[in-house]
Amino acid sequence: MLYTSKTTRQTGFTLVELLIVVIILAILAAIVVPQFSATTDDARQSAFDSNLASLRAVAELYRQQHGAYPGNVAATAAVCPTGANQTGAAGTASFPLQLVNFTNSSGQACTGFDATQFRFGPYLKEGIPENPLGTSNTVTVVSTGVLGLSTGSTGGWRFDSITGEIIGDQ
Repeated sequence: MLYTSKTTRQTGFTLVELLIVVIILAILAAIVVPQFSATTDDARQSAFDSNLASLRAVAELYRQQHGAYPGNVAATAAVCPTGANQTGAAGTASFPLQLVNFTNSSGQACTGFDATQFRFGPYLKEGIPENPLGTSNTVTVVSTGVLGLSTGSTGGWRFDSITGEIIGDQ
């Protein structure tokens, strides 16, 4: 009796072929991943520029309507016919109140609109925007009157109520 040997061929990938594919994928990932992290930084910088421009624009509009920058005068108590009065001392306390509420010509702030008294604003409906390069949306108001603000360490914004200069405070 004659036996014929029947050889069967197994199909599949060898270990060397799989390693080559994995190495190629790792090289491609090493090239692509840093480009995505740079995109995140670019987006953060773009958001910072946009928020800074927005704050500068509303501060200038406020100055044109009131004759002084926000935060330069206190948001003193007022009689609000259609809302609640908002009170804050001149500087850091009054800056957000004067930008997110209705105001009168002297800088008093009210939560409600009144066509005869509180007809200006609100300049920012969503509140003070966050500093994307920092950690908060707080605004530190200074009154040095000198261009070229130096940064502090609040992570928010820094505003000079005399010159109108605003910078990111990191």
